[in-house]
Amino acid sequence: MTRLTRRELHEGWSVRAASGPAPADIAAAVVPASVPGVVHTDLLAAGLIPDPFLDDNEALLAWIGLVDWTYETTVQLSREELAAAHHHLVFEGIDTVATVSLNGSPLGEVANQHRTFRFDVTELVREGANTLTVAFRSPVRYANAQGVALGARPRPYPLPYDAIRKAACSFGWDWGISTATSGIWRPVRVESWSVARLTDVRVHAVPNEGGGGRVDAVVRVERETAAALTVSLAVAGGEASVTIPAGETEATVTVEVDAVERWWPAGHGAQPLYDAVVSLSADGEETDAATRRVGFRDLRWETAPDADGTPFQLVVNDRPVFVKGVNWIPDDAFFTRVDRARYARRLGQAKAANVNLVRVWGGGVYESDDFFDVCDELGLLTWQDFTFACAAYAEEDPLRSEVEAEARDNIVRLAHHASLAVLCGNNECLWGYEDWGWQALLDGRTWGAYYYRDLLPALIAELAPHVPYIPGSPFSPGDRHPNDERHGATHLWEQWNRRDWITYREHTPRFVAEFGWQGPPTWTTLTRAVGDDPLTPDSPGMIVHQKAAEGGMKLAAGLVPHYRVPDDIETWHWATQLNQANAVSAGLEWFRSHAPGTSGAIVWQLNDCWPVTSWAAIDGDGREKPLFFALARAFAPRLVTVQPRGDALAVTLVNDTDDQWHDDLVLTRRPFDGAVLAEHTVPVSLAPRSVVTLPVPEALAHATDAAAEVLVATAGAERGLWYFAEPRDSALTAAQLEFSVARDGGEFIVGVTSRGLVRDLTLLVDRLSPDATIDRGLVTLLPGESTEFRVSGMEDLDADAVADPLVARSANQLVTR
Repeated sequence: MTRLTRRELHEGWSVRAASGPAPADIAAAVVPASVPGVVHTDLLAAGLIPDPFLDDNEALLAWIGLVDWTYETTVQLSREELAAAHHHLVFEGIDTVATVSLNGSPLGEVANQHRTFRFDVTELVREGANTLTVAFRSPVRYANAQGVALGARPRPYPLPYDAIRKAACSFGWDWGISTATSGIWRPVRVESWSVARLTDVRVHAVPNEGGGGRVDAVVRVERETAAALTVSLAVAGGEASVTIPAGETEATVTVEVDAVERWWPAGHGAQPLYDAVVSLSADGEETDAATRRVGFRDLRWETAPDADGTPFQLVVNDRPVFVKGVNWIPDDAFFTRVDRARYARRLGQAKAANVNLVRVWGGGVYESDDFFDVCDELGLLTWQDFTFACAAYAEEDPLRSEVEAEARDNIVRLAHHASLAVLCGNNECLWGYEDWGWQALLDGRTWGAYYYRDLLPALIAELAPHVPYIPGSPFSPGDRHPNDERHGATHLWEQWNRRDWITYREHTPRFVAEFGWQGPPTWTTLTRAVGDDPLTPDSPGMIVHQKAAEGGMKLAAGLVPHYRVPDDIETWHWATQLNQANAVSAGLEWFRSHAPGTSGAIVWQLNDCWPVTSWAAIDGDGREKPLFFALARAFAPRLVTVQPRGDALAVTLVNDTDDQWHDDLVLTRRPFDGAVLAEHTVPVSLAPRSVVTLPVPEALAHATDAAAEVLVATAGAERGLWYFAEPRDSALTAAQLEFSVARDGGEFIVGVTSRGLVRDLTLLVDRLSPDATIDRGLVTLLPGESTEFRVSGMEDLDADAVADPLVARSANQLVTR
């Protein structure tokens, strides 16, 4: 056998409690185990535990993280399989602290969820049955012990997640359940090979000005032969080969291609991808091969200081790109339940919301190959944090060596992706060191600076010099505060934590990497997960499913300036969801109105990992909250928005398309009954990818009756609105709506006509059917206007059902009683 073979080892596994506080029935059980998988999902599948996502089952199941668990399987190997010279056991992910043994012989101790482990088992494998055992230690007990051994360091949550290389959020976060699970969470296999194998394949594709491109493949090998080896690269119709001389283990092969199509981010062009096939051969016989899918694009971040500070401007194929971003957390608290189809659904939702960049937050994981593949296909740029979040991290071993190993693994694994726009050293650790009282608590101990300033940039320079790197988020270049909004990327959290969302308009940051506002999940998701009777904003299950410190109080404090205090749980639910959407809309439209000085905004957050009140636009069951529709509008290719500029008003038109935009901008000041009190029309012409801001004339910028008037700015199909008073102080009357429903194939078209002003009309169709979806929301209609919604996922639908005031929701309902 000459060519390397890979055999997955995903069948026949079992798991049992080895020691710790497991209930008697579970302590005595041998449970079928899924690999990849984790112990929680195995116990759940066996009917031995309740669903951790429901009610307060999280607390009932806290014992799982205190138990040592043992996974075991039998691997049958044939004489033919054993004919190869070498056999390696490869784990792509072990979560987290374990001893791996084969046929009773320990192979090694592991303690890092974020890296691959490879064991040479050539001398241990035998024909027939082979027993493979992974004996896990309690991650909670291990983290506590390591926290003592390394020395206590500041962090925002009780368990020392900083002392273990495991996803920080697996111990709980301000939106996340604590699981502290264990398991073989990524694929495991046996690799059998002879002569030589590929160890690293690093591919980089770049376009050239003539319409062609170049692909470089840096290849490292492990070999047993002294003979010369041949490495070949084939891509986009071009081929090349080089020789690795006897005794050497590395080579670079380059292919020049005459004609390729460029890869573009979503909203800027197509996403053509090409397979780069690397093969290794000896004496004309292939011994190993690997494929990397690449896109030809040039990408950089402009950070040269200017008169206003330091920009953080993304440039792709020499075109400045306004970043329309969302932050991403693991899409399920049990990471193994997120397969390629689920990535495709969730990232497809992001693209439907006009997003062009997804930031993978550093308290989770280095995302999977499937995640990055889907982003490549959809044109969603990716920002991957290294896995450090909101804490001080020891720079001593064993952490130091583990960090280097995981960084090497993941830089090599991810660097070829066309979507990868930046690698980032950490989330909020630089900021924490400056502002969160760490320096006194550290008392001279290390906190992670070596990783962010030295180790990680050095590894990227060695392994993937084409990938941009920043030391952290937020980050301000130079010797200045890391969250200086005039320089680099900033996080804005004072609005949610202490101030009203209208104060976003006090900031003109160069780039916003995090900001957001909370709201509850959809009604169907909420009532599936929380069984409180009565259900109230502060009932026991609601508190369990609200992880933010003083989250309920902040929801209320942020609501009252805008809407009246709700009288019932259904109204509270709608009011807090709408306020979340209004808050993020206000921020995004303000930031876009300051482009290109502000060059992007990344909303916290796209998704949830379980049913919870949080900052997400898509809840833990995958349902879209009103915030989702706010993102789609605020990130739309063309936008008209009215904004304050000092004591005056201005209207900004944003043309983020490749086409000229010629239209009449029509400004009207109207009472809520729709009459025109003042009007102004001006022709506008916007070049592609441009922004124009115009003053609003005095006659329109000031209301005669602030409570009962609205400024309407219209350019073609786009419209922006400015209200002169908060909804709670306004003269909005009860909505007067007429509904019609018509079937269109497997969907329904819902027509709505409004006889008066209806603000932010949204149809909460999940209340009609758990599987129902709708194409838009937050629609404002002036008197006499009509619109249509498209509803999917329902067998039947009638106008009376849609007209139900718990389904047809609007801001009007939060003003009139």
